Amino acid sequence: MGVSVCYLAIDVGGTKLGAGIVDEHGDVLVRDRIATPPRDVWPALARLARRVLAAAPTPPVGCGVGCGGPMNPAAGTVAPLHIPSLRDFALAAEIEALTQLPTVVDNNAKAVALGEMWCGAAVGEQDFATVVIGAGVGGAIVIGGQPLDGRLGNAGHIGHMVVEPDGRPCACGGKGCLEAYCSGTAIEAETGRPPQRAPQAIVERTGIFTGRALAGVGALCDLRLAVVGGSVALGFGEPFFAGIQAELEQRARLGFTTGFRVVPVGRGQLATLVGAAALARRAG
Repeated sequence: MGVSVCYLAIDVGGTKLGAGIVDEHGDVLVRDRIATPPRDVWPALARLARRVLAAAPTPPVGCGVGCGGPMNPAAGTVAPLHIPSLRDFALAAEIEALTQLPTVVDNNAKAVALGEMWCGAAVGEQDFATVVIGAGVGGAIVIGGQPLDGRLGNAGHIGHMVVEPDGRPCACGGKGCLEAYCSGTAIEAETGRPPQRAPQAIVERTGIFTGRALAGVGALCDLRLAVVGGSVALGFGEPFFAGIQAELEQRARLGFTTGFRVVPVGRGQLATLVGAAALARRAG
């Protein structure tokens, strides 16, 4: 039986660029990825997208792109902190011109949230937070089944909540942000090794700081569920998730936040591509 509807899904991250073909059930039919080059990111991304499109079993009906933030949807531009060559880049327009597909670009964590509601760990959930810990730390908040956008589409940036007052400088220009301690970029700078080789103390601290931030989000937004993914979080595994949960049990003590649960993304390492497809599905 042939594929009736599929989407081109693109994930633009600080350490990797991913692209795939995702069908109407959320199954990834084709996928490819490359390391994010230090410069000339757009030409590399364009080649990747063309390669995946050529392998599609049927022509996609739309394209969704999850990208690190911040971004300005009104101007049609992105400005990911960890990809300098894409600052103020008109990503949606360029991909639309390249693929001839209607294209929607949004924050990658918001995309993951939509994907997890479609066919992951948040099916049937109406109110939750999503955290994606990779090169940076992204986040999204879903209320009443709809992701919060905010004034410029940047609501949910949990990575820039302060977890250590007067702490280390962050790429955003602030100090003590969650991202300054828990992102893959920060962990590698601190330890001199890639995050997958981080010492146990760093893994546990990453869980504690993520739990600290989520306790604040839960109280602010009346939440008791967080879905967490990204290469660093999934690579750290159970000790990291146990650290989050322990910190939440100490800090989320209001009646409406008691019992706050944290679960890994249901789609694992595919969550970003499924999420990007969810953006196209929602727009279509």
